[in-house]
Amino acid sequence: MRVDLNADLGEGAPDDAELLALVSAANVACGWHAGDARQMQATVAAALARGIAIGAHPSYPDRDNFGRREMKLSAADVRADLIYQIGALDALVRAQGGELHHVKPHGALYNQAARDPALADAIAAAVLDVNPSLALYGLAGSELLRAAERAGLRAVSEVFADRGYRADGSLVPRAQPGALIADVDEAVARTLRMVREGVVVAVGGETVPLVAQTICLHGDGPHALAFARALHAALVGAGVRVTA
Repeated sequence: MRVDLNADLGEGAPDDAELLALVSAANVACGWHAGDARQMQATVAAALARGIAIGAHPSYPDRDNFGRREMKLSAADVRADLIYQIGALDALVRAQGGELHHVKPHGALYNQAARDPALADAIAAAVLDVNPSLALYGLAGSELLRAAERAGLRAVSEVFADRGYRADGSLVPRAQPGALIADVDEAVARTLRMVREGVVVAVGGETVPLVAQTICLHGDGPHALAFARALHAALVGAGVRVTA
């Protein structure tokens, strides 16, 4: 059994270097919710040095709210915005002798695309425009994965180690109770069950089926590094190989 372990990096968190030693994929902020050209370049260099798969982490143009404010943009605008961000990171990766591996939208863009087919199609079209060989990471069971499949892209089903789920398989909004799993042991146990059994218990007690091909590990939490170490050790201890 194997699983990808990804982290959102280049967002200004202090533990990026240590996290790179534990994950198999890095989602690099593209400057619109966090980061800038030099930070992107440095994060790419660190990921390449460790042989980590590199992905673009594009966002709505929303630095003030860290990309977590929902927006209503036209499909054409979303497509152009993502081509711009993905293309910039792709150039930085290629300049250092690497290849971009995947795209994972950030924040509100990711969550809206999980339920909005038109937005999801615009994202998939942008990825296809930049490079048809790129994978597209999306929430397990979401419209974004269905859009990736419609576009002929590799769709990678993502689960979240430290987030609460609702009965429909969506994430509990951050402002609501149960959105974040703060207890390390609980989060690790939930994640192992997602990987091995393909289910998660929602905040209402329902058992929700899902496919866990990649696990998101947030790199901006106060205990991100300790949690990453515990999760990586638990996966390896359970005989699960961590690989992109």
